[in-house]
Amino acid sequence: MRIHHVQVAIPAGSEDEARVFYVEVLGMTEIPKPPVLADRGGLWLRWGDAELHLGVEDPFRPARKAHPAFVVDDLDAVVDALAAAGVTVDPDHLFPGHRRCHATDPFGNRLEFLEA
Repeated sequence: MRIHHVQVAIPAGSEDEARVFYVEVLGMTEIPKPPVLADRGGLWLRWGDAELHLGVEDPFRPARKAHPAFVVDDLDAVVDALAAAGVTVDPDHLFPGHRRCHATDPFGNRLEFLEA
């Protein structure tokens, strides 16, 4: 078994802001949504073999505890990219054997990054 994707909610009309953060800052690739789902808004992204689906939720409420966790080859590079974009990064040393940090997307959704 493996996970195909994780979905996180974004506010209506925030797709362009999401693209800047997820594509330009984090380096994810936008992938096309199936036409039958495209009218719902949001966007789908890929990073390596992981997919992140951003779905519109109204009323919107950010996920402050639940979160996707991404394994990255170079945690320092991710931290630098987030910091350069003005995103606060919180190092977390509470998971023995793992180097990781947390940040939030522009909508307040929690994200975790772990070094491979």
